Amino acid sequence: MNSNQISLIYLNQAGKLIEDPELIAVGINGRQAEIGDDTWIDLPAAGQLIALPGRFPVGYNESSATIEVIEGIGGDKVTAVAAILPVGLTRCLLPAYEIHADIELPLFGYTAVGSQNGRLKAAAMKTDDDLKWNPVYYNTRDLPRLIARKQKEFPQNRILDQLAKCASDYHCLTAQNIFYQRWEAGIPVSPACNARCLGCISMQPAECCPSPQERILFVPAIQEVADLMISHLERAPEGIVSFGQGCEGEPSLQKELLTDAIRMARARTSKGTININTNAGNFEAMEKLVDAGLDSARVSLFSARPESYNWYHRPLGYRMEDVRHSAKYAASQGVTVAINLLFFPGFTNQKAETALLCEFIADCGIKQLQIRNLNLDPERLSGIISDDEVPAVSDWLNDIKAQLPDLQIGNYTKPKI
Repeated sequence: MNSNQISLIYLNQAGKLIEDPELIAVGINGRQAEIGDDTWIDLPAAGQLIALPGRFPVGYNESSATIEVIEGIGGDKVTAVAAILPVGLTRCLLPAYEIHADIELPLFGYTAVGSQNGRLKAAAMKTDDDLKWNPVYYNTRDLPRLIARKQKEFPQNRILDQLAKCASDYHCLTAQNIFYQRWEAGIPVSPACNARCLGCISMQPAECCPSPQERILFVPAIQEVADLMISHLERAPEGIVSFGQGCEGEPSLQKELLTDAIRMARARTSKGTININTNAGNFEAMEKLVDAGLDSARVSLFSARPESYNWYHRPLGYRMEDVRHSAKYAASQGVTVAINLLFFPGFTNQKAETALLCEFIADCGIKQLQIRNLNLDPERLSGIISDDEVPAVSDWLNDIKAQLPDLQIGNYTKPKI
């Protein structure tokens, strides 16, 4: 065994993590298998391992120059594993495995993982600093007290009940920030959506994998929204209030509510940043929100190719051209527009996809590219992965930087300057 080798790891039948010194860890980029190398990074403390039920681990035997499937040890079946990354890291390879049972995986961003001298290594690269999003700043012992304090300040505000659940049960960081009174804080407003995204974390059909979050079930009153906006914008350092959280649908569908709340908040304070996370499919709504005083917009995008966009987002009553129209209008009015790129190795970094993405960004005047690891069972995308060779993720990113040198690339929404 090479001391620098990144070895295959998997779980035995008892759930114990096994390191196989005879095989090298393997990751997948499109139709290409790649072995673990020195580009793999240490899995951070905020990362975690997750089992891949119904999948056997796959490793590379350097002696025979072959890919091997491990089905068991001493008659006991084994299970492949993957890493789940914190925001700030972009995955470069998917886990390699062989399916032996038809089990759909939950909604996570599965990343190739291995072990080097006892240290877990992941096929990922750092794409942003986690200065505000480091887990050490969250889930602190005083969080329950801070939740109770905020609820006492606004005892009739139903949004806080939703955020308290998100902060405590789902450990949502933007929900927690409303109680910590700092940075970016989410304010959910919409139980409805005009898309049916395959990877939606708050609404899934019964036959699919369960949603990891429960969507808000009511439309708040204007005062409920404005009170939380004003409180956060006035008090929070580098404060951002964001509409369009994981526990809601499309916030722009509540355009009248948000338009009034934004105007009410801006009549009280000019501090902070008002942001919307949106699919931007409803141009009329986006126009109203921009004109009311929106500061930034993060537009979710799986692909700039209409056919692929429709395959993933499954829009209801809008087209991708409406998204383009909304983004261009917002940017033309001085709103900082970011693409929330739902990144999937082997698809997003296809050359044709990259060309269309860069054209979309340039045409719309978009300032930021925020990369999000797409949370979805890799098998859901197997049918749309091209057989063409795709570049390494690091090369893909360098290509975008070369084509769009003024584009800010990272993972987080930034406060307005």
